[in-house]
Amino acid sequence: VMRGREILNNPSLNRGTAFTRDERDRLGLHGLLPPRVETQEEQVARIIENCDRKPSDIERYIFLMALQDRNEALFYRTIIDHLRKIMPLIYTPTVGQAGQEYGHIFRSGPRGLYVTAEDRGSIGRVLDNWAERDVRVIVVTDGERILGLGDLGANGMVIPLGKLALYSAAGGIDPAKTLPILIDVGTNNESLRGDPMYLGLRQPRLTGDEYLEFIDEFVEAVEERFPNSLIQFEDFSTPNAHKLLARYRDRHCSFNDDIQGTAAVGLAGLLAALRITGGDLVDQCVVFLGAGSANTGIGDLFIRALVEEGLDETEAHRRVWLIDSGGLVVRSRADLASHKRPFAHEHEPLTDLVEVVEAIAPTALIGATGHPGTFNRPALESMARINRRPIVFALSNPTSKSECTAEQAYEWTDGRVVFASGSPFDMLEYGGKTVSPGQANNVYVFPGMGLGVLVSKARRVTREMFLDAARAAAGTVTQERLDEGSIFPPLAEIRKVSAAIAVAVCRRAAEQGLARAELPADLEGHVVASMYRPEYTPVD
Repeated sequence: VMRGREILNNPSLNRGTAFTRDERDRLGLHGLLPPRVETQEEQVARIIENCDRKPSDIERYIFLMALQDRNEALFYRTIIDHLRKIMPLIYTPTVGQAGQEYGHIFRSGPRGLYVTAEDRGSIGRVLDNWAERDVRVIVVTDGERILGLGDLGANGMVIPLGKLALYSAAGGIDPAKTLPILIDVGTNNESLRGDPMYLGLRQPRLTGDEYLEFIDEFVEAVEERFPNSLIQFEDFSTPNAHKLLARYRDRHCSFNDDIQGTAAVGLAGLLAALRITGGDLVDQCVVFLGAGSANTGIGDLFIRALVEEGLDETEAHRRVWLIDSGGLVVRSRADLASHKRPFAHEHEPLTDLVEVVEAIAPTALIGATGHPGTFNRPALESMARINRRPIVFALSNPTSKSECTAEQAYEWTDGRVVFASGSPFDMLEYGGKTVSPGQANNVYVFPGMGLGVLVSKARRVTREMFLDAARAAAGTVTQERLDEGSIFPPLAEIRKVSAAIAVAVCRRAAEQGLARAELPADLEGHVVASMYRPEYTPVD
């Protein structure tokens, strides 16, 4: 039985000043804490006050990660109670800076597993070192494409850590059943390899068959040791992301958040935006600037939604156009990667965004390029000429990479834009009205998806589940939010959104014969009751 400092040093048991006097006497804590007994709410207030004292967001990130290492329940209670304030600190945009500086700000503490190229042939033994055996959600990255920042190698661990914090806070998944993993197969970022504080392997990345064999060994080890787990692949390079999704989606319960999670969030945004524009889904045409995992994922799910609405496959494909670094994705181009070819059309080559907008006349323009300022004034003015209410999503993260700012989008469209961004923008005044720009963040989907998979014990994650997740997320947006210019619900209601998505996912899993759990008649109540709550419980 743990006593005294052992308990205070255990983040899953420690509750600091909230230990009662009786608990302090029984557990050998008397005198180790200040005499006053506080409520968790009082502790949260102190955390927020101390967070506000920090001079920068990266210092706030470090402070909050230290809290997680010290008092897990208090960490999650703080996130839940102040999600709008805390999420930009533990995830985008601050997590981008944390990733760039990870070796310099690293704090010891077993918050995740590192599986490296040096572990080939013994990955299973590495996984055995994780004490918790009933792991249900794994977020894994190889650090090659972190946000819009590129190859951060082992520094990419910040992404699984941040995602799983949101799984627990926003999706109600017990943190004890989550596992962050960083696959370190080297890095091609020479500046990292030359950084004396870099903590990863200082070698070029594994590629080709060698890389795939390594990932195969990793997935096989996960299947053996954590057979009930959901694997979320995160921030892999676009070619590897598509390759791994195709390789494992029908073999293990898994999905790629950059492709499928972003797709569902993007589709949810479009569905909610149509409640403002008054348009029908089958009448929409979307131009995507950027042809990576995010935009091809949204495009594919949008096509599936159109087909479900009654359009034939060919006509649905005509509603999706991609622009990559070589210009409009057309069939005459010989340089197209395999994941772009399904979106290629018969059309003259065009390289200028304005020319594309004028030629295609899209109702929506979606950017995921990782390059700021690519939505220029002429392009958005053209969108406003073509559409009474143009839909513009600037999805690149962090905020510094956004294709345009919220202020630019409103100014260049005479305030008629329906706008969303990947990272948050502050509320702004335009035309005498306060506008709250929507944030198309994957947090609106992946926690609820994970919760639905866990509750239903789904054997696989399907495209139809993401369609239903998008519809459920869009359905939670109130008219009041739409009137404010936001096409996503407030972050304060994220757990309600996650519960709604989980219910939809459970129903689809049962319909597709993939649910291993017997689902009760009161599915909504069952889902809510299953959600983790970071409350202090009596210590025996």
